[in-house]
Amino acid sequence: MIRYIRWCAYFCALLLVALLVNLTRVQVWESAAYGANPANKRPAIARYAEPRGDILVDGRPVTGSRDSGQLLRYERTYTHGPLYAPVTGFSSQTYGTSFVERAEDAVLSGTDPGLSVFPLWYELARGRPAGGNAATTVRSGMQLAAYRGLAGKRGAVAAVEPATGKILALVSSPSYDPSVLSGTGTKVKEAWAALNTDPARPMLNRALRETYPPGSTFKIVTAAAALDSGVVTDVDAPTRTPDPYPLPGTSTLLPNAGTGCEDASMADAVQWSCNTVMAKIGVQVGLRGMVEAARRFGFNAEGLRVPSWVSRSNFDTDMSQDQLALSSIGQFNTKATPLQMAMVAAAVANGGEVTYPYLVERTTQDDGSQVRRGDRRSLGRAMNPATAVRLQELMVKVVENGTGRNAAIPGAVVGGKTGTAQHGVGNAGTPYAWFIAWARADGAPQPQVAVAVVVEDASADRGGISGNGAAAPIARAVMEAALATGR
Repeated sequence: MIRYIRWCAYFCALLLVALLVNLTRVQVWESAAYGANPANKRPAIARYAEPRGDILVDGRPVTGSRDSGQLLRYERTYTHGPLYAPVTGFSSQTYGTSFVERAEDAVLSGTDPGLSVFPLWYELARGRPAGGNAATTVRSGMQLAAYRGLAGKRGAVAAVEPATGKILALVSSPSYDPSVLSGTGTKVKEAWAALNTDPARPMLNRALRETYPPGSTFKIVTAAAALDSGVVTDVDAPTRTPDPYPLPGTSTLLPNAGTGCEDASMADAVQWSCNTVMAKIGVQVGLRGMVEAARRFGFNAEGLRVPSWVSRSNFDTDMSQDQLALSSIGQFNTKATPLQMAMVAAAVANGGEVTYPYLVERTTQDDGSQVRRGDRRSLGRAMNPATAVRLQELMVKVVENGTGRNAAIPGAVVGGKTGTAQHGVGNAGTPYAWFIAWARADGAPQPQVAVAVVVEDASADRGGISGNGAAAPIARAVMEAALATGR
């Protein structure tokens, strides 16, 4: 009898061990799989059980949280949603997150270990600290100036502080209200479908994710390559360039939009945007030199994050001479994001150094204690300091007495470059109007802002579309806001 009891005790002990092993397997080895199972609603319930931290502009929140009274309790709200959508992105209980909402999700949702001195305590207690905040580098006045300037037209604006890389304005137009995607249910799904089928693509962040032929604004890169390589030693010397210019190896003639470009100097070519001169100079620099110059400005670089990812700007590395000529004036396969072209203007303004652009100044705990801070980083030197000084002079002439007069600001030194980029099959599309610029208040030691503007659907006859007419006034308004803030 005692033997049977002993065997029964052994069997019960074995069952207890098996139960403990299975419990350990579920709690330790398979907990992540169960947590990620779509049928498990507990992570989602916990995620939205508390208000989300805020995204700040000028120290003030442009986001919030609303108690919906539903199972997923707190929904995201947005102040001036369309104005800041290219910065914040959306936070949706149905479709996830984007842009800063995505890049700083751990801080905003309260799951970042840096939000607590004792993160292990929250793990053991199965809790979490209050969501932290993400303070952006954006200035509200500049953002509003860019948004109003585009006035719903398809296009984008990117503005940076040359010395630090801080992104001061980031606008994409047309925009949308992220709050329509915040919750769950039929209305959210209908809003998502409408936004994604809208031919104007309001959810596309044109400032970071769309690439355009930069047109004549790319001539600044070509001019920098020519000066640094020694192809041009005197910017005022005649270049012996015919008008029109025969593209090398072809019977195709490259024309100019205006007159007075025959045998023009490089200084005149920048001031009056002569295609012929800059195309010839690009060919003289050569493929290898042009590729290297473009790379130094940031073209062909993968993995740029601000912290949201940015599309790669392109300058082909394998081209014939005629293709190189067109690429040197921002055509053929040359493509750039507005942020990349703002970086080009910023490099000139910053003495030739390219700084890494960033959008989040710092992240903080709910009480304001700092978690992390965005720091200045250098991407290297795009050109020699002497070349940058010379290009500053040339860009100032563009605004003072050239193709970019609409960007002039009384009481400030402004340098700029216009661009009108052809695109489409046989260049049949409405040209894109570009303007890149930088501005320095009188008496300031260095330029405070660099900006790039592209307008896709300028409201003018095709022949009347220009960077000066459509894009330069927007750039001027953004720079005026920057200088007013800096005073």
